[in-house]
Amino acid sequence: MDPKTLFSLDGKVALVTGGATGIGRMAATGLMMAGARVLIASRKGDACEAVAAELNAIDAQGSAEGFAGDVGSEEGIAALVAEVSKRTDKLHILMNNSGVTWGAPMGQFPHQAWEKVMNVNVAGVFHLTQSLLPILIKSATADDPARVVNVGSVMGDAPLGDGAYSYAASKAAVLHMTKIMAKELAGHHVTVNALAPGPFVSKMTAFATADEDMRDKVGADVPLGRVGRDEDIAGCMQFLCGQGGAYLTGAILPVSGGIQVMSGPNLFRAALEG
Repeated sequence: MDPKTLFSLDGKVALVTGGATGIGRMAATGLMMAGARVLIASRKGDACEAVAAELNAIDAQGSAEGFAGDVGSEEGIAALVAEVSKRTDKLHILMNNSGVTWGAPMGQFPHQAWEKVMNVNVAGVFHLTQSLLPILIKSATADDPARVVNVGSVMGDAPLGDGAYSYAASKAAVLHMTKIMAKELAGHHVTVNALAPGPFVSKMTAFATADEDMRDKVGADVPLGRVGRDEDIAGCMQFLCGQGGAYLTGAILPVSGGIQVMSGPNLFRAALEG
């Protein structure tokens, strides 16, 4: 087994939503470095074009191209699918990364924070995947399935979403929906897996990761002692989307430094130490 072929994405075409910043950009970089042609889409088309130009300037096997795409409405998803279809007749990888959040304390959390967050984070993931299924299935084979990777959160796996109620619930829905899709699409040679990240540097987490001192403080509360790095996401994507991940579906990869297995104190420590 040649490790170069296990994780190679030569000749593959990928779409990463929300790919201009944060985890999406980390994933797009990892896919491109492995040889994929990566389509980067988000609401800010200019930002996607700029990031694609930056990525194309590095020494990588693949290529990148950016354009506008909004998964927040049915019309936006239809336009995004049409744009993808203009650019390629094959799609081997779909990363559903676009997402929004909302934070407010209990007693002040607005009703509108549910509709907006659930619409993008859950309905957008489902409807975009559903809309792109024909091209994904056409690009898939039994030996080399098409890959869908959804971005959840450790907040969707553990009760950590204090103040981010709709976000945490939406990410729990993404993780559950991933398993449902995996079951239903396996017969079409499409794998569906998800990432459940912990703290990474992004615009969404800028309030807690904007500078090194803040990142150190956040990392101190992570079992592995740090926040996530670019290569943590890139490595997961190369594994899930390469030949090495072809037999994996319905999995949730907890890219959270061990947060998902944190628990309460040792119940009997005081008695044993006494």
